[in-house]
Amino acid sequence: MSDTQTLIENRPPSVASLFLERVAQTPDAEAYRYPVPSSTGQGPDVWKSLTWGDAAERVYAIAAGLIDLGIRPEERVALASATRVEWILADLGVMCAGAATTTVYPSTNAEESAFILADSESKALIAENAEQLAKARERRADLPELHHVIVLDAEGIEEGAEGDPEGWVLTLADLEKRGAAYLEKHPEAVKERVAEITADKLATLIYTSGTTGRPKGVRLPHDNWSYMAKAIAATGLVTKDDVQYLWLPLAHVFGKVLTSGQIEVGHVTAVDGRIDKIIVNLPVVQPTYMAAVPRIFEKVYNGVAAKAREAGGAKYKIFQWAAGVAREYAKVTQDNFRRTGTASAPFALTAKHKVADALVYKKLRDAFGGRLRAAVSGSVALAPEIGYFFSGAGIHILEGYGLTESSAASFVNPGEAYRTGTVGKPLPGTEVRIADDGEILLRGPGIMEGYHGLPEKTAEVLEADGWFHTGDIGELSADGYLRITDRKKDLFKTSGGKYIAPTEIEGQFKAVCPFVSNIVVLGADRNYCSALIALDEAAIQSWAADNGLSGKSYAEVVGSPQVEKLIQGYVERLNEGLQRWQTVKKFRLLPRDLDVEHGELTPSLKMKRPVVERTYQHLIDEMYAGAREA
Repeated sequence: MSDTQTLIENRPPSVASLFLERVAQTPDAEAYRYPVPSSTGQGPDVWKSLTWGDAAERVYAIAAGLIDLGIRPEERVALASATRVEWILADLGVMCAGAATTTVYPSTNAEESAFILADSESKALIAENAEQLAKARERRADLPELHHVIVLDAEGIEEGAEGDPEGWVLTLADLEKRGAAYLEKHPEAVKERVAEITADKLATLIYTSGTTGRPKGVRLPHDNWSYMAKAIAATGLVTKDDVQYLWLPLAHVFGKVLTSGQIEVGHVTAVDGRIDKIIVNLPVVQPTYMAAVPRIFEKVYNGVAAKAREAGGAKYKIFQWAAGVAREYAKVTQDNFRRTGTASAPFALTAKHKVADALVYKKLRDAFGGRLRAAVSGSVALAPEIGYFFSGAGIHILEGYGLTESSAASFVNPGEAYRTGTVGKPLPGTEVRIADDGEILLRGPGIMEGYHGLPEKTAEVLEADGWFHTGDIGELSADGYLRITDRKKDLFKTSGGKYIAPTEIEGQFKAVCPFVSNIVVLGADRNYCSALIALDEAAIQSWAADNGLSGKSYAEVVGSPQVEKLIQGYVERLNEGLQRWQTVKKFRLLPRDLDVEHGELTPSLKMKRPVVERTYQHLIDEMYAGAREA
């Protein structure tokens, strides 16, 4: 048996056990960094640290506090908060109490929050602030099982407020004091709860944000996370000397799995979920690795291109030249590595790359903190041309793949041997096969137990022998690299009988057009493809300022003939690289970008196609008005 197999097969029953082991091994090592406002309220945040020992003290207090509140093993404790260090401590506290965390996005509205709390039968809710508490209070009559709300930020929470006559609400500080007092009387209580956890016990209930219909609760037992922790460590991609910058939503499985890997490896994680602080934080944190969704890389690329354009014709030409060199260099070096094991390039290309590095790439790397060894991208596909750009610029984006139902990390690109446009190889211990219709099937210790309270839905995707139907279409290379081509349900057939993979076309458009934010390709049962296109506000407004549209609103800019003509040019460039039946014959620019607030994107920024199509049905009808359907 290999060392990797031994590492994975001899895993402990839970991440709670792993956490206790980590604390015992390195109690004084730095575990987490987190920002706090400066004492004056002016100037930059101050970053503070917790050692593993510091973290354990708080985690044990939270766990003991929950035990004292009467929370029993496998009972659910919901967690509705943005990404912050207290989220991680609370989640570990729930697991160390033997209970299970129900994750809730802070952006979820009161109605859907109430559905999740009721469906999961959560006994307690850990709410970030007054806003999250208000949602629970609004629907309290629908939540008879919810006995306690623990609030992280006490500001705006009046003690003994009307509507809380039974002391329903307490602060996290109150809970920790209660837990500390409980531990004085029962010092082994938390360790005893952890020792009782078996691998099959429920650890986490994550409700899929659902691109259609009500969210389903995905049951992830403790063994899923223990396996993920060991499998991530076994890839060798992360070391104890790394500094991770964690901003992803921890309510999402992608963010959550990163916390398990960190506990096993023991490196530092800097935690701050404020998206508007990413650009400010990166030079301060100086991470060696981070994970992100493709939209972040797209925004960075569009932002860099917009700045170069603003700087004038010569600088923009330099940027365009450097971007071309980066892509060529990435493709050549990746291809050579695949063939020879060395990421080499011809002398002339290397010389051009060195010049472009001094002029463009180094500034880009500095913006990421200057020490970024690799970035992991997941959730949705990254446009390959954007991936090649960053690769050539020295920011190595390792695309990965997984679902909530597979505990997030099923595939990841293997370090130096990564291949842009693929999601890499399966994690050690995960099996994959491609069904006759092209669907990707997975089996292994990361696969969910099933959907909460929905045995029929579980049976639709999970076979008796453990194979899980992902709903994604893909191809495996001879040496085991997976390429995702589309969602099975997103594939459509034109009235001419041709199958279209819309995400492939959408990805290609994002690579050729620096102004696009979101694009939806349409054409099911129609005789040609069309598209709804939303533009990146910062990028298009920058262009507008230089092209006689200064001072106009976003809606006015995108509605102008000049912008229509600009985007038409990029659509024509897109079509040059497509088969005739794939080409986009008509498009409409949307008056605003797609967003979470209007229900068009999930909190993890996946597009809800049915919602977009319903919202903009009038524009779709316009594009097909009078079209002869063959």
